[in-house]
Amino acid sequence: MDAPIIEAEGLTKRFTSRKATVEAVTDLTFSVAQGELVAFLGPNGAGKSTTLRMLTTLIAPTSGRASVVGRDIAREAAAVRARIGYVGQLTSGSFAQRVRDELISQGAFYGMAKAAAAARADALVESLGLSGFATRTVQQLSGGQKRRLDIALGLMHAPPLLFLDEPSTGLDPQSRANLWEHILDLRREHGTTVFLTTHYLEEADRYAERVMVMDQGRVIADDTAAHLKEHLAGDAVTLGLDSPGSADRASSLVAEVTGREVRRVDATTVAVHVADGATLLPTLLRRLDAAGVAVVSATGVPPTLDDVFLALTGRTLREANLSTADAQPDTDPVAASATAEGGDR
Repeated sequence: MDAPIIEAEGLTKRFTSRKATVEAVTDLTFSVAQGELVAFLGPNGAGKSTTLRMLTTLIAPTSGRASVVGRDIAREAAAVRARIGYVGQLTSGSFAQRVRDELISQGAFYGMAKAAAAARADALVESLGLSGFATRTVQQLSGGQKRRLDIALGLMHAPPLLFLDEPSTGLDPQSRANLWEHILDLRREHGTTVFLTTHYLEEADRYAERVMVMDQGRVIADDTAAHLKEHLAGDAVTLGLDSPGSADRASSLVAEVTGREVRRVDATTVAVHVADGATLLPTLLRRLDAAGVAVVSATGVPPTLDDVFLALTGRTLREANLSTADAQPDTDPVAASATAEGGDR
C-alpha cells in the first residue's frame, strides 16, 4: 500500500501578537492519500493558510511533525519544495514578463533544461487554455487567466502534490467553473493530489472527495461531504407562521416531535435540521394544523456544508467570517502577509 502523501502529527503553530501568544494551529493530526482531492474549510483566522504554509515549509511549526511527499518538512525542506506545487492567494507571475517566458523561467528555477522547460511550458499553456495569451504579459491577463497561469507555474516541475490556497477567490462564476475544469483535468490526466482551501462551500461539496473543517486552530470534522451532511446537519425544515405567538407554539411542538433543537430565524419563522425532512414535513404540518397553529409557508431543503458548520459550532461560516473580520493580525511577518492575502492566520 502506498504511503500517505501528507502525514501530520501534532502540528502546532504559535505567533506573538502584541506581546500575547496566539495559537494559530493546535495539535493538527491527519493524513492524505495519494491522488485525493481534499478541501480544507473554515472561517478567516481558523488556521488554514498557516497550515498550508507549514506543510509547504514556508514557516516552521512550533511543535509537532509532518512529512510531505515522503520528506520531513523540518529536516528536508528543500526536498519538500522540489516535489510540491504551491499556489498562494496572490498572483505569482512577474507582471512585465510574457506568459510562456514566465513558465520557462520557473522551470529554470527547478533546474530543468531549457528544452525540457520549453516543452513543459507549451504543454501547460495548451492544457490550461492559455494558448491565445502565451505572448501577452502577465499584467494583460484577466483574473481567471492569471489564476490559470498561477496553477501552471505550480505545475511546471510536474509535482505529484499541488497546494491551492483560495484558488478561485475573486473570480466570476464562469472563470471559477473554467478553473475547476482544468484542476479536474489535471487529476484525471496525471493523478495529481490536490489539497486546497476555499471559502466557496459549493466547490468543496461538488468536487472534493474529502472535506476537513477547521475552527479556532483545530480540525473539528474530517469526512466526505455527503457523510458530514447526513450525520451532522440533516435537511433544513423551515416554517413560516402567521404571528410571533404561533411561532412560539410551533417551536415547542416541532421540538417535541423531532427531538431536535429548533432555531428562531425571525419573529415568525422557525427552522430545524432533521434526517429525511421530505418525509417528516407532512407529519409536522398535520400536527401543527391539529394544534390550531397557522402555517403560512413551509420548505424542506437538503443540507449544505454551511449547515454542517452550524451544527458543529452553533454559527454559520458567514457569521464566523464576520466575527473574525477585525481580528488582530499576527506580528510574525509571514503571518502578517497571510492577513494581507486573505485574513487567515
